[in-house]
Amino acid sequence: MKNKKIVMRIIRLFVGLFIFAVGIVMTINANIGLQPWDVLHQGIAVNTNLTIGQASIGVGVLLLLVNFFLGERVGWGTIANILFIGTFMDLIMKNNMIPIGDNFFSGLIMASIGMFLLGLGSYFYLGSELGSGPRDGIMIGLTKRTKKPVSLIRNSIEASALAVGYLLGGFVGIGTVIMALTVGFFVAFAFKIFKFDVSKIQHRFIDEDIKWIKEQLKAKAKERAES
Repeated sequence: MKNKKIVMRIIRLFVGLFIFAVGIVMTINANIGLQPWDVLHQGIAVNTNLTIGQASIGVGVLLLLVNFFLGERVGWGTIANILFIGTFMDLIMKNNMIPIGDNFFSGLIMASIGMFLLGLGSYFYLGSELGSGPRDGIMIGLTKRTKKPVSLIRNSIEASALAVGYLLGGFVGIGTVIMALTVGFFVAFAFKIFKFDVSKIQHRFIDEDIKWIKEQLKAKAKERAES
């Protein structure tokens, strides 16, 4: 039963990451402006040989290092978040699985669906309790260090990502403003539908698994010594 539970948590994690990636591509292909982080990812992509998904992975790795520096604990889901959302994004975009909006109205509908999918994806992967994404870790770590309101920290981080991405050539439009102001509502709406309480999540972290493995190895070594 325990192994089955672990498998189900992993399946839930990857279902969530894929849905999240679909949501991101929906907001990108809406063609009315990108979300702040995606402005940065696209800015990096247009100045390198990287795809936007690979740029997302690269930024995620850098943020993971900052998480370690801030003392934030990391789960296997955090690693999967970094590696697979970008991979799924490239897979979806390379195969043209989602059309590109050709006017503001269709783009707004696509962006709205995409933001809801971000909430739905978050519900699945956060609910696996295997660790949150590196961007959330940065927000939590800086909030602890600076003692500033979480809203100020989050807005400052996203504004910085937006500014750097814009300077690098990322696409900023009216949709960027709309999504920055409303994505929280769509995520909260998805959570409300599934009665998902983020405060009740109890993530399992990598250091806990390492500790468990060490304990198991010690126990087996002790058994061999006694026999």
